[in-house]
Amino acid sequence: MTRRRFSDRFYTPQVARAITSPLGIVVFGIGTAAAILIGLPLAAAAGIGVLAWGGRVLAAVPRNERRSRLDASGLADPWRSYVVAAQESKARFDRVIADMAAGPIRTRLADLAARLDRGIAESWRIARRGNDITNALAKLDTIEAQTDLARLRAQVSARPTPMPTDAETQTMQALDAQLQSAERLQNVAIDARERLQLLDARFDELVARAIEVSVGTSDAAGLGDDVDALVTELEALRVALDETNAAERSAPPAPA
Repeated sequence: MTRRRFSDRFYTPQVARAITSPLGIVVFGIGTAAAILIGLPLAAAAGIGVLAWGGRVLAAVPRNERRSRLDASGLADPWRSYVVAAQESKARFDRVIADMAAGPIRTRLADLAARLDRGIAESWRIARRGNDITNALAKLDTIEAQTDLARLRAQVSARPTPMPTDAETQTMQALDAQLQSAERLQNVAIDARERLQLLDARFDELVARAIEVSVGTSDAAGLGDDVDALVTELEALRVALDETNAAERSAPPAPA
């Protein structure tokens, strides 16, 4: 997460409003009046008023958000590698900003970096969901299910009248449902891997674009649109994975 310099945080609309706000003037007046009432000279009283007003202004300076680290060490590859790649791209983005002189473009890029932090968080959530799916697939013995299903179908087909019993029908339905669930999960995992890989490449592209903006060969507005698009896509992918997970949990159990 990018930590903005104090000067970048001071020259913001919030601080400008605090400087000129009626409340700031009132605070100055109250501080001065209180100092006069306790017997301080006028100059000292005015100084107390200025200090009170300054405190009001400083309180309006936006704070740097606390750094947060999304630990990918508990994830298995390839999910871990996607998160690490996104974090490394974001770190390069932050270094581009850190090397820039203070000014409106640097402030603009710092705002974009804060929005990219949302994208990093979404990337981590997606990878965690994908890791959960991979673990769930590992628990499904699809080979045994396929073998049992093929054996039952062959057993039924070998009869003079190939009609399964009720128990055989329910067993085949249960095995088929297990295989279908595994196929759905496999398809979701493949799609998530492919899209995360693409979005990681777009993180790298944004770093290159940020370098262009920092040297004045590209505009920050277009970069901002691309950042928003990337974060939106990551959020959509994470929501889709959440919905898939919820659907799998709420699906009725297969007949035993």
